[in-house]
Amino acid sequence: MSALKNKWVWFGAGLIIGIPVVAFGWWLLAPLFLDTEVNEEFPLTENATIPAGITQSEAETVMMTMSKVETKMDEEMPKEMMEAANVVVKSGNFRDGDSFHKGEGTATIYKLADGQQVLRFEDFKVTNGPDLRVLLVNHSNPMGRGDLDSGYEELGKLKGNIGNQNYTIPDSIDVDDYGSIVIYCKPFHVVFSVASLN
Repeated sequence: MSALKNKWVWFGAGLIIGIPVVAFGWWLLAPLFLDTEVNEEFPLTENATIPAGITQSEAETVMMTMSKVETKMDEEMPKEMMEAANVVVKSGNFRDGDSFHKGEGTATIYKLADGQQVLRFEDFKVTNGPDLRVLLVNHSNPMGRGDLDSGYEELGKLKGNIGNQNYTIPDSIDVDDYGSIVIYCKPFHVVFSVASLN
């Protein structure tokens, strides 16, 4: 009877310990085998994803204004003209963080016609990992965690490890003070990819 009781105690202890270990292992390793693709339109073009921070009424005003201009011209406004008011402030190409953490594509900071700043990833792809974050970093070419000590701003969680994406940069941030975009694994403090900005 005692041996049977001991088996159940060990079985219960194994479950209590095993379930969190398996869950942690899945959280840690699953991103290495799974990709998340996100493709967003460039802000404020037709059918665009409206960046966070722009109210619905502001977005409607802009879209109505664009619609009126198109009506007056009596023809569709070319995409290039709709984007003409968007100014490229800084841009750079993603590079690998190291031999295992790979990254490619471009990072471009735009100043939109309404003054809002938006970070845009295009043709973007990075090795997936747990809890990846998008950082705007003071250092122009960080090689590791220590180089982030010069200062950074977190723009949010990475939406997907593949695809074209938009990230709003708060108005309080002067992008001239920053030299790179970093894809960073927050729990393990690992740089996955860097785009030095020019």
